Amino acid sequence: MFDQLVLASNNAGKLKEFGALFAELGVTVRPQRDFDVPECPEPHHTFLENALEKARHASRLTGLPALADDSGICVEALGGAPGVYSARFAGEPKSDARNNALLVEKLQGEANRRAWYYCVLVLVRHADDPQPLVADGIWLGEVRDQAAGAGGFGYDPHFYLPSYGVSVAELDAAEKNRVSHRGQALAALMAKLKALA
Repeated sequence: MFDQLVLASNNAGKLKEFGALFAELGVTVRPQRDFDVPECPEPHHTFLENALEKARHASRLTGLPALADDSGICVEALGGAPGVYSARFAGEPKSDARNNALLVEKLQGEANRRAWYYCVLVLVRHADDPQPLVADGIWLGEVRDQAAGAGGFGYDPHFYLPSYGVSVAELDAAEKNRVSHRGQALAALMAKLKALA
């Protein structure tokens, strides 16, 4: 296999989460900033294409295997929006507060509040890998007007989980990491890697 890979992100939370899991396989995960890799444009309309673009970009500039994720919230009544534009839904500069306010505003008077968090992970062994490893996860919930909870980030305070009776922002962090869209995608990716080991 390989003993290190570059994470196509500088997010400290993702680095810690991915790092712990890959350590079990004897793989060190390093953020792209360690190699002065600039942020990659995300010009595509799908999570998969953006994640693949980020992984190939990081691998091309480092010569290492690379892991990238793309994730966001999709709302049924909005035709899947904000989708890949989740982080910049209310424009630049990025703002969780403005994104949430815009989402709640767009859903005023809408009875259908079904939504889901989606995450796709892409691992390339080299920049031109013809068979990237791909895994994804979906976390179903609904959008609530009122924010609840102080944990998490992004849309978590407004993303309500009927099965738990709480918002994502009210969930224990360890439980969130285990059952979330990213947690599901990570578990699926690790299963694929272990099968190849």
